[in-house]
Amino acid sequence: MISPITYLRHVREEFTHIVWPSNRTAIAHTLVVVLIAAAIALFVGLLDYVFGSVVNHIIGG
Repeated sequence: MISPITYLRHVREEFTHIVWPSNRTAIAHTLVVVLIAAAIALFVGLLDYVFGSVVNHIIGG
């Protein structure tokens, strides 16, 4: 087992290898994720409404 100090040195060395995205790329990817999440939420909400209506119609409520 290595010491915590050695471990943290290795972590710091690995951080130098990270290629961070530009601000524009990060914002674009964030917008894509938000739009996809919103679309899925709308789709699931629509399915919930449709199936709920079908069940209410079958039950007679």
